[in-house]
Amino acid sequence: MNFDDVLKKIGGFGKFQMILYTWICLPHISIAMHMLVSVFAGATPAHFCRDPPGGHAPVPSATTAPPTAGESAAANGTERPRCGSRLNESGWQPCATGWDYDRSVFTSTVVTEWDLVCTRSYLNNVGSSIFMLGLMVGAPVLGTMADKYGRKSVILVSMAIQTAFGLGAAFAPNFVMYALARFMVGVAISGVIMNAFVLATEWTGIGERMLAGIATQQAFGVGYMLLAPVAYFIRDWRQLQLAISIPEILFIAYIWLLPRSARWLLANNQHDKAESLVRRAAEINGMSLPDDLLKSEMVKQKLAASPQQAHSVLDLFRTPRLRKQSLILFYSWFAITLVYYGLSLGISDLGLDIFLTQFIFGAVEIPARFLLLATLPKSRRMSQVGFLAFGGLFCILTVTVPSDMSTVRTGLAMLGKFGVTASFVVIFIYTAEIYPTVIRQMGVGMSSMFARFGGVLAPLVSLAFPPGHAGPMAMFGAMSLLAAALTLALPETANRPLPDSIADTERDDGEEEEEEQRQSEGGRRV
Repeated sequence: MNFDDVLKKIGGFGKFQMILYTWICLPHISIAMHMLVSVFAGATPAHFCRDPPGGHAPVPSATTAPPTAGESAAANGTERPRCGSRLNESGWQPCATGWDYDRSVFTSTVVTEWDLVCTRSYLNNVGSSIFMLGLMVGAPVLGTMADKYGRKSVILVSMAIQTAFGLGAAFAPNFVMYALARFMVGVAISGVIMNAFVLATEWTGIGERMLAGIATQQAFGVGYMLLAPVAYFIRDWRQLQLAISIPEILFIAYIWLLPRSARWLLANNQHDKAESLVRRAAEINGMSLPDDLLKSEMVKQKLAASPQQAHSVLDLFRTPRLRKQSLILFYSWFAITLVYYGLSLGISDLGLDIFLTQFIFGAVEIPARFLLLATLPKSRRMSQVGFLAFGGLFCILTVTVPSDMSTVRTGLAMLGKFGVTASFVVIFIYTAEIYPTVIRQMGVGMSSMFARFGGVLAPLVSLAFPPGHAGPMAMFGAMSLLAAALTLALPETANRPLPDSIADTERDDGEEEEEEQRQSEGGRRV
């Protein structure tokens, strides 16, 4: 008997698991808002060199594209300089008196607050990258801490940090302090996302394991959509930051509501605590358990790690098979995240209303995840291959559409987003199922670190190409297709027991099938 058999006896997905998933999903709504708030908080409105004292008042413009140095904008038949005034035929003088901004869409953004335009416009992208850098730093640190101190403990600490620095960002006196606060929010978010997902996975039976990834990501999609109306009604960036951070104070109740992982407790020789939790879960699910359920030597041998046995990042590369799987997973996480956030943060470049586009890009994620309910039970590997190829193809097709056909370009980009959204869910589930229990959190954490490296680069991609250039979309498509091809070399994990030791991952599919058949035959004889 292993712990997956124990989960069957308490109900693979009963009332206990449903309650657990509710608590786990709620924070992902606010997480999505923090992840994407820069679309609105960092929006760049039309801007012009401020007139000197006694000059003309600024004339609003509907243009929202970031300007380049020396660019001018027409207003009422006159040219108003955006980044400077002409000195002579070959030179420009920077705006001497600052800028005036069009306030018709946003009353205040970090761009208007700290004049992140013209020669300082790159700082806006850098700020988004610093936030993603926080997620990258948090992934290995909090992943390793969770393996040592438990999933629940790290989730609680991460949510406290997220709330504190989310509120702090709204009161930042300058851009540096704002970027640092956002960095810490990113660190905390990484801890919540990874550990909430693993906690859900470790309490869920084999047949329902995919729900851990789909449910949490579906909650993220809800937050993605809700950000659009929240930002529509709150046009000041400081008020918007407060609006997405204040509700997180309620998560202090998770100290009492969130259970620990019984699988982790068993793996760390805390059998009495694990048994108490399992019996509580069985009671909530209306199931009765034998007195010696967790006394089985097989359960202990499968999950109990010797106190002296320590695992490190090197174990992810310890064997040839783990080494190959880790490298493929690391690239896949990097590529998927870069493409996902490259599309999500670049919606203003598509030319349609920013609030409507945000809502649509969030809404398209809902059916993408529901479709996984049909494909994932059959195959994790082919689901990933199919959705990555689908998303990559439509990203490349976007390149063929003229820039003035905004609706068509947005539609194709939306289909690309559909594919990469589904693959994002699959990679969470797939990674947790490939790595064994003793290094699972470490594996997910390191994979997430590579994902966040992709997230760090995503806001910077647009700086490498002129506005409206097809380069970013072509790159997104090519990276997705390469990840699809590499995934073919990974093992199938659908409807298989979670590996508990590194030795388990070295068995080939034939050996696993033979063992499953022996266990099935033994169960029928009993």
